Amino acid sequence: MKYDFDKEIGVKPRIVCLCGSVRFEKEFREHAEAFHLSGDIVLMPIIFRHAEFHEDNSFTQQVKEQMDRVHKWKITLADLVFIIDKDGYIGESTRAEIEFAESRSKWIEYMSKEKMMR
Repeated sequence: MKYDFDKEIGVKPRIVCLCGSVRFEKEFREHAEAFHLSGDIVLMPIIFRHAEFHEDNSFTQQVKEQMDRVHKWKITLADLVFIIDKDGYIGESTRAEIEFAESRSKWIEYMSKEKMMR
């Protein structure tokens, strides 16, 4: 990670992007808090209405596509992509986010592997 420095505010914090199914809102919030308290900048989904994203209409599809685009920009900005894979679950959207992060040579860690290390 490149360390940028500003005389007034010090070393640039690490930017962490949380990825995973929005059905795991509790885990997103817990990890966001932990990373934030460690001094990291946290990027993550803001809307956690999982069922609505699976409705079959053009409005929700358009919103989902827009949110996916914005989330890819969050991944692009990140130094670390942290995957919320509760019980090892990685859905289609999360798998696409991982592939996108890998294509950008991002550092990727998984919640499930974090627990095994402790």
